[in-house]
Amino acid sequence: MRILISNDDGVQAQGINILNDELLKKFQTVVIAPAGERSSCGHGITLGEPIRVKEVKENIYSCSGYPADCILIGLGNHMKDNKPDLVISGINHGANLGQDRFYSGTIAAAREACFRGIKSIAVSLVTKSIKDVEHFDVAAEFVSELVGNHIHDYIPELCVLNINVPNISWEKVAGVKLVFAGFQNYTEEVVERIDTRGRQYYWVGGTHQGFTSIEGSDCNAVEEGFITLNLQNHSEKELDTKLIDDLKNKLKSITWEKDLQFTHY
Repeated sequence: MRILISNDDGVQAQGINILNDELLKKFQTVVIAPAGERSSCGHGITLGEPIRVKEVKENIYSCSGYPADCILIGLGNHMKDNKPDLVISGINHGANLGQDRFYSGTIAAAREACFRGIKSIAVSLVTKSIKDVEHFDVAAEFVSELVGNHIHDYIPELCVLNINVPNISWEKVAGVKLVFAGFQNYTEEVVERIDTRGRQYYWVGGTHQGFTSIEGSDCNAVEEGFITLNLQNHSEKELDTKLIDDLKNKLKSITWEKDLQFTHY
């Protein structure tokens, strides 16, 4: 199986490299990721200027563009004659819960793949502080096990499977839950400042203030210690109930190495 991997944290980020190392144990991988930090860039693409790609090492490339550009380069050039079977974006450094998905470059990379007819997964580690120990190994092993069980065969067309993994050890993981997107709460202030030359500027970026408690949502489930899976739908129609049931049944049938229990909303 051929997997194209990208992210929005950059090609040198810890999350993407741990994911690639884990997937290489079973699958063929190519990494094309931004040369630097592109978090919260949304689904931007580069128009009117060149995109430069540099080989970092074998099958790992840095790209001057956005996460969606990385997928376009991969599908339109580097893997043009040998298309990937799957695109995985991540492991993101931080949550992609609730409405975060609309800002996320991580999800945008996966979304660009699904627009091109390639099954895609986005995965994030829900870290809360840069001082915390980061359990990227838990997220990487979980995704590898899902892919090994061909979970991508159950992702509907024009959908991204969005996975959020709580930043805890395997022993503390409560299970796996299929959820719907909740709502994150952020402060709304825009800070006005003056630079050293006396020029006015603004600093945008609200502080996270928790989430709205909605039973069955991704926010609630992650807080309860569950690894969450959520289908992000990009078609004009609602997801067919049978498609959801097929995914639920597949998740129920997997014998998890870590003795995880599957539940759903």
